[in-house]
Amino acid sequence: MPTGPRPSDVPRIRKVLAVYRVSAIVTGVFLLLLCALVLLRLVFLVDIELGGPFGFLSLTPQKQITAVDLTTAILILHGWLYVLYLALDFMLWRLLRFSFPRFLLFALGGIIPGLSFYFEFRVPAYVNEQLEAAGSPATTPAGATA
Repeated sequence: MPTGPRPSDVPRIRKVLAVYRVSAIVTGVFLLLLCALVLLRLVFLVDIELGGPFGFLSLTPQKQITAVDLTTAILILHGWLYVLYLALDFMLWRLLRFSFPRFLLFALGGIIPGLSFYFEFRVPAYVNEQLEAAGSPATTPAGATA
């Protein structure tokens, strides 16, 4: 399979890259929040309850939650945000035609805390290198930064 982006895919690559950067930040923030929530759940045996009898937000033992279990909601939300992050990673892989191990490396950004913040800066640099190698200028759409 040939590697490198097709010239006709450059506008789509830039759009996907812009959304990928936002997704990397949001996924990274939720992953750090998820780590804190797992610590609360496993060490202190409490979850965050929203609107329960102990106040608007309270740390409540999991078996005593009667209102909205915010911990579980955040766990589920992070899962769906990671699916979006992974879909954008896949789209970049498909459009840029880079190696599958690199795809897997970028996919780790939503699993290893802090790595998505690194990739938010590193992936655009890699994409711009690939676009320059393919003969496309490395400029980004108006309003985006590279």
